Amino acid sequence: MFKRSSGVLAHVTSLPSPHGVGTMGKTARDFVDFLAAAHQTYWQVLPLGHTGFGDSPYQCFSAAAGNPYLIDMDLLVEDGLLTADEVRQGDFDASPDTADFEQLADTRWPLFRKAYSRVTPEMREKIAAFTEKNSEWLPDYALFMALKEEKYHHMPVYMWPDKDVRDRKPAALEKVTAELRDEVDFRIFLQYIFFKQWTALREYANEKGIQIIGDIPIYVSADSSDVWTHPKLFKLKPDRSPKLVAGVPPDYYSATGQLWGNPVYNWAAHKAENYAWWIWRMKSNMALFDVVRLDHFRGFAAYWEVGADEETAINGKWRKGPGMELFNAIEKALGPVPLIAEDLGVQTDEVKELLEESGFPGMRVLIFGFTPDYDNEHLPHNYKPNSIVYTSTHDSQTVCEQIMDICSEPEKQFAYRYLRTSHAEAMGWSAIKCVWASSANIAMTTLQDLLSLGADSRMNTPATIGGKNWRWRVRAEALNPTVSSMLGEITKTYMRG
Repeated sequence: MFKRSSGVLAHVTSLPSPHGVGTMGKTARDFVDFLAAAHQTYWQVLPLGHTGFGDSPYQCFSAAAGNPYLIDMDLLVEDGLLTADEVRQGDFDASPDTADFEQLADTRWPLFRKAYSRVTPEMREKIAAFTEKNSEWLPDYALFMALKEEKYHHMPVYMWPDKDVRDRKPAALEKVTAELRDEVDFRIFLQYIFFKQWTALREYANEKGIQIIGDIPIYVSADSSDVWTHPKLFKLKPDRSPKLVAGVPPDYYSATGQLWGNPVYNWAAHKAENYAWWIWRMKSNMALFDVVRLDHFRGFAAYWEVGADEETAINGKWRKGPGMELFNAIEKALGPVPLIAEDLGVQTDEVKELLEESGFPGMRVLIFGFTPDYDNEHLPHNYKPNSIVYTSTHDSQTVCEQIMDICSEPEKQFAYRYLRTSHAEAMGWSAIKCVWASSANIAMTTLQDLLSLGADSRMNTPATIGGKNWRWRVRAEALNPTVSSMLGEITKTYMRG
């Protein structure tokens, strides 16, 4: 059972930085200091993985590898791998409000390669130890990325022309590993740096009394080292392209459902291996985070399976998931793991029973409650203690956008009454007070709601790709002592910190 507490959701990329994207450097520590000053317990981040097409942290090249763009350039200067002048010359005219991933793709990699060229013998020994410690996934991931980016010109794995490499024939792998040895080592170096910086940041946060909530996407990308390395664990065609893909049926977000394109799991194969891959995945994440959110929890009870050739998610079918058998296997291997279940959307009795049996806290979101319906589970008077509740989420409108731009007039008036909002108080603060006062053990707000921001600050719009998704950033001046003091007072008033 989690204690009464609170926190803020903000992805690392959204933090201030002079180098075009939030990173694991000084401004991340400044954000930790901001949370500590506000008497918070949690900092929640989105998945930290190496992002692919669309820059979504939920579509990554590996279930374990970190995103190189989160590497802090100034820390590389401190390590003697770059000079301050080189970093300045590699910078671009970055907006403080958005992450420009295209510019990062053009400017970061030359600096990364320069840093790699300066690795000392002492560091090589540390990298070798890091590689050995992560031998379950790191060499395969590094080879996958070297093949993808250098040999096959960014083609997805199922389009690789060399069938023996695609099918992981030992002789073929030995040959390309030797051919691409330096490229493989370069990518191992980047992961060493990523995990070194993240470990230091997490230790700093923990020392300040801040725990980090991480996020595990239920699925992995079709174009990932995981699918390439473990094809039997997914429902694939002979060429390793998806045969059946994941999504959700028509819902609140989309009239045609959401077609994610991720290959669905072959749960029978996972069961035959006693869920070893999932145990490894959970162990890897618990080495990074203090608490883990399980994205799309309902997929563990039953999941929506769609033919890979379908254009929408409408023509799918529900299939039975692994249920408690998976979580029992994880607990048997690792002991009790602090997990949060993202159980949003239409929930069946089957999903509710799984949540109850697991004991994991489920999620509720205030902005989904602005209907004058007493029984709406997203209204704070209906929150259960064993839950984690949010003002809004990274996938939704902000509080201000929902009330001002989305709600009907009756819903808007109800929201005003329920939140007891006045013109003297920013709407985000009214929402935070309302959620903080609830009986839920964990209360969370997004950074956008903390600052009472509107539609321009939305992090992601589900069922869309590209555009403004995943790009929002906060300005440094917004994270000031006045804001932290106000949040701290609310947190103390409602006895959460």
